[in-house]
Order: sequence, then structure tokens, then C-alpha cells
Amino acid sequence: MLEQQRLDVGRPRASQLTVSLAHDASEVREAQRLRYKVFAEEMGAQLVSAVSGLDRDEFDPVCEHLIVRDTGTGDVVGTYRILSPENAAHIGGYYSEQEFDMTRLGHLRSRMVEIGRSCVHQDYRSGGVITLLWSGLADYLRRTDYDYLVGCASVGMQDGGHTAADLYRRLAHDVMAPVERRVFPRNPLPLEKLGSQNKVSVPPLIKGYLRVGAQILGEPAWDAEFNCADFMMLLSVKEMNEQYARHFMNK
Repeated sequence: MLEQQRLDVGRPRASQLTVSLAHDASEVREAQRLRYKVFAEEMGAQLVSAVSGLDRDEFDPVCEHLIVRDTGTGDVVGTYRILSPENAAHIGGYYSEQEFDMTRLGHLRSRMVEIGRSCVHQDYRSGGVITLLWSGLADYLRRTDYDYLVGCASVGMQDGGHTAADLYRRLAHDVMAPVERRVFPRNPLPLEKLGSQNKVSVPPLIKGYLRVGAQILGEPAWDAEFNCADFMMLLSVKEMNEQYARHFMNK
């Protein structure tokens, strides 16, 4: 059982945030409702499997769902879902394999946890929720002893993909994984046709991955359903940035 952790925050209201794994189906539905609010209502994703204001798919029943709750309002304001290698094998693969050829990661599969469907309510994006989600992930890894985290970080394509292309070019030389760990998008973003050559900032989620020592595994995929470009990221727990390892893993 994930030990519940708490964080006092002052915005958007005097409140307290807690992180834990969803305990039952009703808490999973709360996470799915937040995902729908962020992905469909805010970002305009066309969710083919959404039902009654919930973002859900066939992977949800075999995943664990990390949730951050505002105890002042009772609302779930952040979530991540976690797919273990055993459950990935049970369902026939990782979610990300729908978007990427992950053949070169085959030797890591038995030690690799997939994380995804990360989202935070728009009123809570000052950093506290992401901090708690990462603490929850660290606690999960400490208990399960897996060696790798893999998952997609998304960049919106409201501008047609130019920002995503510029971001890839900015990051590719510095944080690209070695060739033996590269993945290949099934629907590549057409990088050669995109880019404004403007300076772009790194989105908070990708910045969070990079701060703890994650690497980009290759060119981004174009996810038409979510209208975003997905960057595949891999974090080696053993090679995690020492400062963040002390902060998250030794609590």
C-alpha cells in the first residue's frame, strides 16, 4: 500500500494535498473524470473510448492509479497511471507500443514500469501536485524494486506542431538516449516540414523528467486522437539525478 503523503499549499486556496494509489473503482473514476476534463474539455482531444465524461480505455483495469486529492474540496486534482511489466505482458504490451516501435527496449521489459495519462487540474499547476505525483512514483518504485520508468510526455499541437518540432531540435543533442535504446514513432511528426526557429520553453512535465535524469528515446510521434506530439522518455532509477534521488527516494 502506498503510504499517504501530504503537502500544505496556499494556492489556489488554503488547503492540503495528499497523494495515494486509488483504493477502489470510484477513485479510479475520479481520476478518469479529471483526465476527461483536461484532455477533452481543455485540450480538445477526440477521445474515442470516452463515456459519460470519463476518459477510459482497456488499459485502465490493469493499471494502478496514482491520485492527488485536495482535502479541502475533496476533489482529485492530479493523476498518473502505472502499468507494471507483469500487467503489460498480461494485456499484450505497453500502451506506448500503440505509438512507438519499442523493440530495442526488449531486454528492459521485465524491469520497466510504464507511466502515463498524467494530468493536473488547471487551477493546481504551480508545482505542488507534480511534486507529490513524483513522490508517489518514487514510493512505488521503492516498494516494487523496478529499474526503469518509461512513458510519453505530450506537447500540444494547437499551432500545428511547430512548437513540438522546435522543442525536439532544442533537446535532441543534449538528452537523447544512445542508439541501442531508441524507439521509432509509428506516426512520426513531420519534423522536416515544421518549426518556427523561435525560442521555446520546456513544458513542466518534460522539464520534470529531465531534472531527474530521463532521456528522450527518439523523434516524437503524432497522436491525432489527443492532438499532441508525444516524446518517449526513459528514466533509469539507478542513474537518477543524485539530488532528486535523495529528495524522492529516501523519504
